[in-house]
Amino acid sequence: MFGSSLTNKNNLAHLSIIIISSCRLSVHCSQQSADSAKTIRRVENSMETHLTYLIPPSVCNLLNSSTIYANNEVSLAEVDIYGFDYDYTLALYSDALNTMIYNTARDFLIEHFKYPEGIRKYDYIPNFAARGLHYDIQKGLLMKIDAFHYIQLGTVYRGLNPVPDEEVLRLYGGTHHVPLQQVSGFYGKGPKVKQFMDIFSIPEMTLLAVANDFFISNDIEYDPEHLYKDVSEAIGMVHIKGYMYKWIMQDLEKYILGRDETYAVLHRLVSHGKKLFLITNSPFSFVDKGMRYMVGKDWRDFFDVVIVQADKPHFFNDCVKPFRRLDGNGDLQWDKINSLDKGQIYKQGNLYDFLRLTGWRGSSVLYFGDHLYSDLADLMLRHGWRTGAIVPELDLETKVVNTEQYAQSLTWLQALTGLLERMQMHRDSQSREVLQDWLKEREELRLRTKNLFNPQFGSIFRTCHNPTYFSRRLCRFSDVYMASISCLLNYDLSYTFYPRRTPLQHEAPLWMDQLCTGCMKTPFLEEMAHIR
Repeated sequence: MFGSSLTNKNNLAHLSIIIISSCRLSVHCSQQSADSAKTIRRVENSMETHLTYLIPPSVCNLLNSSTIYANNEVSLAEVDIYGFDYDYTLALYSDALNTMIYNTARDFLIEHFKYPEGIRKYDYIPNFAARGLHYDIQKGLLMKIDAFHYIQLGTVYRGLNPVPDEEVLRLYGGTHHVPLQQVSGFYGKGPKVKQFMDIFSIPEMTLLAVANDFFISNDIEYDPEHLYKDVSEAIGMVHIKGYMYKWIMQDLEKYILGRDETYAVLHRLVSHGKKLFLITNSPFSFVDKGMRYMVGKDWRDFFDVVIVQADKPHFFNDCVKPFRRLDGNGDLQWDKINSLDKGQIYKQGNLYDFLRLTGWRGSSVLYFGDHLYSDLADLMLRHGWRTGAIVPELDLETKVVNTEQYAQSLTWLQALTGLLERMQMHRDSQSREVLQDWLKEREELRLRTKNLFNPQFGSIFRTCHNPTYFSRRLCRFSDVYMASISCLLNYDLSYTFYPRRTPLQHEAPLWMDQLCTGCMKTPFLEEMAHIR
């Protein structure tokens, strides 16, 4: 442990020498403007030579996809009640399900909505789309937007082809900012832009892309708003008509992942005296079949309350629908519900009656779900429950972040950004040429790191340097987040999750990345004196 600490101190010392040298060289540049371009290049070469010192030892493989990440401090010792969604929370699904949803919805478009037969030639494209993207309904554009409502240029697609940056700026009136009123419906849908927030939406985004591509490629005039409406209805028919439920129930082994882990999590919680409940939008017959497969025929013994067809998010934000009880066959009963009893199955209802009947309130409750809006937002903002977001994409994201290629690319990108910030005051033509080369290299590095995650849209968590719109909502609506509920098996049930303190822009330069990118925000005070 001491050796590791000493190594980090040595690396930091090397890094400090490089930064101090670059500052001295920048002052020398200002004194000897004729040689400034050569000096700037020497600074660059010095930074590049010492790139290995900018990467902390053993940086690769530091991240573990089984980790639970904290946005807020959470003590599991204070949590007595654990709640769960079902789809993509207790039950994780294989990629084969996306293919089936896409194929069936595509066929609905052709057979029910009478779309051209040529669309059938488009097979599902795995990994084309990513969760959290926005779709401009009127323009027919799929894109990634950051936390400040700016479109990430290079991630705008019309059909299956990227839209040039110049055209994006023209389409949005000379800016790549999307106004607040267009995107900020609370549940992710504004009047002109829809955000696709759940994993089930990935086949829908892909179908929108290929349908747009078909019309464009065949020079067929169409209205993107009609297309969006029809694709949404076709996807909805897959769910409403029960096709998805039927496929999974007929081949549980093909579609359901991690069955042993689900049993282990529930068993561990109950054995430690925790109360459990389930609130899902899925029907009882479907949930029962899946839970029997994962947990066993007595799965209901684990849960104190089970609620199906809850109609989230309305379950959490209105008090209109009463609870109905189902019998063992899943048939509705007509008795008035005065208590929520263990061993019973309830349908619909609302959170206000749930709170009244159970008395479960505040931070003693931790609820897990995959949909930030439908599952988590109301619980955190209106009711003060603890919330846990299930983000299966963390498996891939952490694998990429752990690669040496990513570490080196990101570190040099940060260092290059710091050089640009420090050296931007040199105005002679040769220096400006060097700075332009750096800007070009910076864009190439950004593209390279983006493509490591997804060639079209990059990481679901970041644009070039800002958090994505999805990432900001993840931080806002979840106390903790993880790849799957099995991550709970790695922690003691009295464990406290502490969020890492990340530096604000004005705070002291105590973090390695700030040292790399230029903590001294005003290295040219004397040169800039004429501005004051």
